[in-house]
Amino acid sequence: MPGKASASSDRESRYGFDEGGRSLAERLGQFVPQPLARRGLTIRLAVERTRYERGEPVDLTITIRNRLPVPVTVTTPQRRLWGWTVDGLLEGSDESRYLSDSPGSFAFRAKETKVIERTWSGRLKRVADRTTWELPDPGVHELGAFVATGDGRLHDSVEIELG
Repeated sequence: MPGKASASSDRESRYGFDEGGRSLAERLGQFVPQPLARRGLTIRLAVERTRYERGEPVDLTITIRNRLPVPVTVTTPQRRLWGWTVDGLLEGSDESRYLSDSPGSFAFRAKETKVIERTWSGRLKRVADRTTWELPDPGVHELGAFVATGDGRLHDSVEIELG
């Protein structure tokens, strides 16, 4: 599902932000113990409003911040560094994801804030014999965002109502 990144440059990574010039921060950040590096990060998910019509696109703003005055590198058990969900479905889809079991790493400079913007189409992708895009039921739904550390601690969520 297409999304939009908050910045655009030739160095913009597939994760939605500029990853250029990371080597020094990443090297220094590896000296910070993982428990401390993870405690130093915060994540916040924001939407423009809490009520939408069924099928209306919802813009998500995910803000991940390193509160520490030193660079940190957070490791993830798989290549996925972060993600977003709709009612627990990754990117609003029940499609199986195949990720390498190789670990990933997420580098932050001292006090750095990364802002990622995505748009949920307002529909749920269902993959069975054929792929369909369904309108969710009216009512309250949970949107979530997370850093993929594997322990579930770095996450945030908001509830929206679909009418």
